[in-house]
Amino acid sequence: MNSTNFIKEFFGVGGYTRTPEGAYSFEHLLFVSIVISLMLFLAIFLGIRKRNKSQEEKNRVLIVSALLIDGFELLKIFIFCLNDHSLNPIRTTLPLFLCSIQLVTIPLAAFSKGRIKEASLDFVCIFGILGGILGTVGAAQNYNAYPVLSFHNVVSAITHNISAFCGIYIMISNLKSFKKENIWITATILLSFIVLALIANKLLNYNYMFLSYHDGTPYIMFYNLVGGNKILYPTLIVLAFLLYMMIFYTIYYLYQKKISKN
Repeated sequence: MNSTNFIKEFFGVGGYTRTPEGAYSFEHLLFVSIVISLMLFLAIFLGIRKRNKSQEEKNRVLIVSALLIDGFELLKIFIFCLNDHSLNPIRTTLPLFLCSIQLVTIPLAAFSKGRIKEASLDFVCIFGILGGILGTVGAAQNYNAYPVLSFHNVVSAITHNISAFCGIYIMISNLKSFKKENIWITATILLSFIVLALIANKLLNYNYMFLSYHDGTPYIMFYNLVGGNKILYPTLIVLAFLLYMMIFYTIYYLYQKKISKN
């Protein structure tokens, strides 16, 4: 394969000719293992290195992360539009998935101030790690649809792991606050995007935040539990998000209480 054909194949110009290796294939697991390992190394290394630095110094890592995650997302939309020969892909790339909310909250954590910044930092900690793992390992449908080493999967892995990186980095570098008075702001960020996703699903006939159908994601357990009920299924997902958030806060507060006693 010459360089021109390789580039066309990688970016999916005219459609992929390679057969996808499949979800949880050796190639899928090897690829995500390498990406996650690199992400963990950078998050731990930079988190420890910046831990005793000034808030401004710590924040620079978030600024770079915000520029990278939004930059890759814009590149993805541009390539998708080129391949589709229309603006139609914009309809399906709104930041209304749990993991893509970080396209908004990471810049908020990096560039805003006050309680909005604190709540955004908390949101990235809580949902950045979860979304990063679910979107990299749990996004099985992507590896059934596209070859592992394709633009679709590589960019998806990068953006999801930037989210996870930021969550871990914030925790280790001590940028987090987890103030009780900010919990309602963090919850409001989540619920606002859920409402927007429900509206978008209705208007655009799409499946943002997988609130309409599990689409091969781990949410299949909720879908099967209620037999795909159109009201109970999204309700269970929303309750699971809120429960996860409260468990995260509870574990953190219990840990802090234990440390203070020692």
